Amino acid sequence: MHGFTGVQLGHRLAQLRERAGMKQAELAREVTWSQAVLSRVEAGERSVSGDELEILLKSIGTVEAAELATVLAREWQHLPTPALDHPDHHLLWRAEEMTAALVEAGSSPEVPPAFRARLEEYQKEILGLANQLFRRDHQIAFIGSIGIGKSTVICRATSLETCDPQGRTEPVLETGAGGSTLCEVHLNRGPRYGIIVEPRSHDDIWSDVEDFVDQIRQAGQHARDEDGRSSVPREMERAIRNMAGLTQKRSKNEDGKLVTRDPAKELTEALPQRRDLVVEVLTRMGLHRRDRRDEWHGPELTEAPLDWMRSTFARINNGRHPDFSLPARIDLVVPEVLEIDDLKVSIVDTRGIDQPSARGDLEELLEDPHTVAILCSGFNDAPSESVQHLLKRAREIDNKQIELNAGLLVLARPDEALAVKDELGFQVETKEDGYELKNEQVRNALTPYRLDELPCFFFNSREDEPEDLRTFLRDRVMQTRVRFQRQLDDVLCRTQSLLDNAEREQVQAVQRDAGRHLASWMSQHARPPQTTGHIHDTLLEEIERVHASTVNAAVRREGEWRSLSYTHQLGHGMRKAAVVALQGWVTEFDGMCGALSHSMPEAKELLSQARQLMSKAYDDLLRKVQLAGLTYYRDQLREDSAFWSDNVDEWGRGPGYLHRVLRRNREWFQQPQRRDIETQLNVVLEREWSTALKRVEAIFE
Repeated sequence: MHGFTGVQLGHRLAQLRERAGMKQAELAREVTWSQAVLSRVEAGERSVSGDELEILLKSIGTVEAAELATVLAREWQHLPTPALDHPDHHLLWRAEEMTAALVEAGSSPEVPPAFRARLEEYQKEILGLANQLFRRDHQIAFIGSIGIGKSTVICRATSLETCDPQGRTEPVLETGAGGSTLCEVHLNRGPRYGIIVEPRSHDDIWSDVEDFVDQIRQAGQHARDEDGRSSVPREMERAIRNMAGLTQKRSKNEDGKLVTRDPAKELTEALPQRRDLVVEVLTRMGLHRRDRRDEWHGPELTEAPLDWMRSTFARINNGRHPDFSLPARIDLVVPEVLEIDDLKVSIVDTRGIDQPSARGDLEELLEDPHTVAILCSGFNDAPSESVQHLLKRAREIDNKQIELNAGLLVLARPDEALAVKDELGFQVETKEDGYELKNEQVRNALTPYRLDELPCFFFNSREDEPEDLRTFLRDRVMQTRVRFQRQLDDVLCRTQSLLDNAEREQVQAVQRDAGRHLASWMSQHARPPQTTGHIHDTLLEEIERVHASTVNAAVRREGEWRSLSYTHQLGHGMRKAAVVALQGWVTEFDGMCGALSHSMPEAKELLSQARQLMSKAYDDLLRKVQLAGLTYYRDQLREDSAFWSDNVDEWGRGPGYLHRVLRRNREWFQQPQRRDIETQLNVVLEREWSTALKRVEAIFE
C-alpha cells in the first residue's frame, strides 16, 4: 500500500461498499467481523493485513473493488500519486510508466542530442497533461449582463430556493432588476451550510468611500456621467449607506406627498471639507468592529438552513450585518452543489457586466482550462453585445479555450419563445419551435467568431424544470475531462510510436528528410514581421467605449479598477500584436506538418510532435509577451502621479470628459520613454519567437 494512509484506505473501502449498495452491517456479516471493527477500519483507526483486504474486496464484489489491490501496489516515482478514488487512475499510471520508459531511453550517454530533446519534450508534455487530469476541482462560471438572471438560474440549477409565506419560490441569492450582488459569489460543497466572506482591503474601501463622498458632495450636479449613470454603483452606494447609517428616509409631508430625506447630504452641510467627510463616513462604518469572516448554520437556530442562508446573505451583501465588512468575495457552503462522481465542482456567480467592457476577471476565467464559462444572454438579444465583445477579444488574443470550455445559456422569459416568427412571418406554434428558430439566429451571430458550433441551451427560469439544465452543465464539465483524457492518451500513443521506431533506419531517414523541410521553413521565418499600430491602442479603445464613471473610477485608482485595468489592457494589446504578427505563420507551420505527414507517413509521429511543440511554444510565447506588456508599463504608470491627478481633475468639468481623458492618455503614451517601451517589447517578441523556433528545431537531427 505504497504512500497511502489508513484513513485514505478506509475512506476508499467505505466508498466502494456504498457504491455496491451494501450497508456496513451487511459487509461486516459477510466477512464475519463485528460492525464496530469494520467501522474502525473505514475510519482509518485499524489497519488491515493483505489477507483481510483481499477478503473485504472479494466480499464487496465490484470491478472497482477488484482493481483496488492493483492500485495499492503501484509505486509512483515521476508523477504525483493520485488519490485512491481518482477516476483516471489507470490512465495516469500509463503516463507514469511511459515517463519511466522515456527516462530510461535517455539515460545512455550515447543518445543523440535531437533524440534526447524529443524524449525530454515528451516528458514535459506528459507531465503537463497528467497534471491537468490529476486536478479534479472544476468550476462553472456564469457570465452575463446585469439583470439578465444569472443568480436566479444558478439557484434553480442548484436547488438553492426557499418558499415565501404565499408558497412562491424564491432564490437564496439576492435578485432584482440588476445591481443586486455586491461582489463575486462562489458556491462550494461542504459538510454544512455556511457563509465565508473575503473582505475588501482597507485601501479599496477608502477609495469606494471617496467615490461615494464625491457623488454626495456634488449633490446631483455631476453625480451622473455623460451617459446618465451614477458614478458609484448602486449596490456599493447601498452597502456604504447601510454600514454608515446614512440610509435615505421617506415620509409624507402635510400635503400627503412623499418626501425623501438624505442624511448623507445633510452631513455634507455639516462637514464641507471633503477629507473630513470621508473620515466621518469611514468612522461611522465602524470597520474595526467588522472583523468577522464566516457564519454557520447550527442546530440551535430555528430557521431552516436555506432560509437562514438567504437572510444572512442579504444582510452581508447589503452592508446590514454589523459584524461583516464590505465583501470582495462571498462563498456559500452547502452540502450539495452540482454532483458529478469523483469531481469537485463549484459555481461562480460573477459580477454582472454593466457595459460591453473588457474585464480582466472575466477574461481570466475564459482562459482557465478547468473553468466552464457559461455565457448568459437574454432571449431577444442573444448573443448579447457584452458576450460578443468577450468573444471578439478572446479571438484577438487567440484564446482557444473558448472553443473547448464555453457554452451559451439563453435565458428566456415567459412567452418570448412563442413570439418568434418564421421566415414567412408566421408565429411559431410551440416554445420548442421558437427555441429552434432562435438557435439558428444565434449560430449565425456566432459565425464571425468561428463559434457557430458553441453548445447552446435555452432555459426559462419561471417555467422550465431544471434537470435538463443540470445535465447541460454536467456535460460541459465532463467534456473537459474527456478532452484531458484524449490529449493524454494521444501523447502516450505518439510516445510509444517513438520508442518502437527508434532503431528503424528507414524511419530515421524519412524523419531527417522531414526535418530538413521544416528547418528550411524556420530559417525563412526567423524574425517576426513588424507589428502594426500601438500596444496602447486597445486600452484607448476601451476607454472610448466604457462609461465615463468607469474611467473616472480607474484613474482615481491609478489605472487599476475592477471594470477597467490599464495594465490588463496593455497586456492584452501586446498579446494581440503578437497574434497579428505570428498566428498566420503558426497556422502555416501546422498545415505544412499535416501535408508532410501524408507524403511521409514514416515521419508522422515526429511531425505530430513538431505540431504540438510549436502550438505549445506559441501559447507560451503569447502568455509571456502578455505578461511583459503589463509589466513593462506598470512602474511608469505607478510613478507618474501628475498624470493621474491631471486625469482626475477632468471629472466634473462638464461635457467632453472622455475626450479630454483620451487626449491626455494619448499624449502620455506618445512620449519618448513610452515609445522606448514599445521598442523593448518588440525585442521581447523577437527573442521569444526565436526561442520557440529553437525549441522546435532541437527535436530534428
